[in-house]
Amino acid sequence: MHGAGRSVDRVFAALGDAGRRSLVEAVATRGSATATELAAERPVTRQAVAKQLSALEQAGLLRATRAGRETRYEMTPAPLEEAVEWMFSVGAAWDERLESLRRSLARYGKSRSIRQPPDSSRS
Repeated sequence: MHGAGRSVDRVFAALGDAGRRSLVEAVATRGSATATELAAERPVTRQAVAKQLSALEQAGLLRATRAGRETRYEMTPAPLEEAVEWMFSVGAAWDERLESLRRSLARYGKSRSIRQPPDSSRS
């Protein structure tokens, strides 16, 4: 799990920035894109987009392929799948804990309706 844990950490760190999330969505929608194409749609420089794309590539979310002078970026879904699996496992554990709490509260509520403790406000 250590390898997968580091991968999930990189994915969340990369997706922690709204600009990078936007780039992931754009590349996923297009299938592939260059920094120049993506920068044309944003109020930032091509260099800023290229830097963000590089961070996404380092996190494993994008794959870069050189074609002449251009670098095209494509999604690599495996790291996202690992992150989703992690979120699902954590969510499932919380679901179990919350269900256990709900059952305990339901039992506590039933037992209180049967045997009410004396009211301490009456003296």
